[in-house]
Amino acid sequence: MAPKFGTSGLRGLARDLTDELVARYAGAFLASCPVGSGLYVGRDLRASSPRIAASVIQTARAAGIDATDCGEAATPALALAAAEAGAAAIMVTGSHIPADRNGLKFYTPAGEITKAEEVAILSADPAPAAGEVGRLSHCDVMIPYAARYSRAFGPEALRGLHIGIFQHSTVLRDLLPGLFTALGAQTMPLGRSEAFVALDTEAVDPDVAAQLTRWIAEHDLDAVVSADGDGDRPLLATAQGAVPGDVLGPITAEALGADRVVTPVSSNTMAARSDRFRAVTLTPIGSPHVIAGMAANPGRTVGYEANGGVLLGFSASGPAGDLPPLLTRDAVLPLIAPLWQARRTNRSLADLRRDWPDRYTASGRLQAVRDEAQRRIMEQLESAPEWIHPALAAIAETDRTDGVRLTLAEGRILHFRPSGNAPEFRCYAEAETPEEAVRLRDEALAALARLIA
Repeated sequence: MAPKFGTSGLRGLARDLTDELVARYAGAFLASCPVGSGLYVGRDLRASSPRIAASVIQTARAAGIDATDCGEAATPALALAAAEAGAAAIMVTGSHIPADRNGLKFYTPAGEITKAEEVAILSADPAPAAGEVGRLSHCDVMIPYAARYSRAFGPEALRGLHIGIFQHSTVLRDLLPGLFTALGAQTMPLGRSEAFVALDTEAVDPDVAAQLTRWIAEHDLDAVVSADGDGDRPLLATAQGAVPGDVLGPITAEALGADRVVTPVSSNTMAARSDRFRAVTLTPIGSPHVIAGMAANPGRTVGYEANGGVLLGFSASGPAGDLPPLLTRDAVLPLIAPLWQARRTNRSLADLRRDWPDRYTASGRLQAVRDEAQRRIMEQLESAPEWIHPALAAIAETDRTDGVRLTLAEGRILHFRPSGNAPEFRCYAEAETPEEAVRLRDEALAALARLIA
């Protein structure tokens, strides 16, 4: 499948992201979008990322634009540094998708590119070569990113907690141990990998989930924390299992004093069914849609996604200092804030979760699903959804904000959509118990697999 350009930027097989193709997209971005003081470039730990980053930097300099090589960096750290410098940024990452894939994520000095800027990039010619080559500099963006949280939360925030750091191949693997130690926790590094691990925090692999539980029991840990490849999707696990991203989001929002939340339609209805927020706004899936929803709901607003990434839309106050806005998906904030909230109230995360409505989700995916098969599934959902699951014979509400989200008569939900950045088809189930959500998901995925067999 050829590389695709959409809400997650450009994504495709690394072998198809040739220097020529990368230069074309990077050049089109530089020609059609504001650049400000120059271009910051960061990358994740995939084997293909250094080559692709070098092509981006070469393209910028050839166009007469100053480039700052930030090396291995988390996406939110790169975005924060570029915004503070008044610069644009390109992050080389395939995020959570398999190691043989990669991509580009684009930022103007104002933040993530908008839907209008996506259209402009697709229709633009690459920036022409300039007479003078842009300058090259280097910058470590991870140090100020870690300082953002140590200043806001302080050395007592996580005092007394014993936290495992699942390092694998996340670009945050060397930042998290030091940061959590600075916040007062005891830390234990675990599972470092020299091979790239495609960690999907929205659908944690059962073997990974079992390993997290074993580590917690073996080492008497309060929690294990981690993130996906580029550090914008968190993973937080306790003895009860991985905490879903759409649970971390509302807890983080409440801990920071938000009164409005914005989240994609794939998130559970926990926030909407509670009385914690003045407004809960649902959007299509993808951080640009969440950012647009936050702009339409100004104030003390937090955005979050089902993958756990949190976007801070206002200047919040931590226990030790201010926490400025960061309008891009971030993994570190939803790792720290829920643990801090639990510790300061002398409760466990499981206790915090019980304060909210009993809504649980389970997500899954079918991989290697071609476009034709994806269309066939969507047609089946429109014409005879009960074939996918018998419960879909009694639908109370249909939401087509993104894919097809079907609310059943008893309040359970099945949501289906093609992936926007990989040949996959996703299914989300919501129910009143974790077991029922898993059962709904598994039955639906089995039916989808039969349909395309």
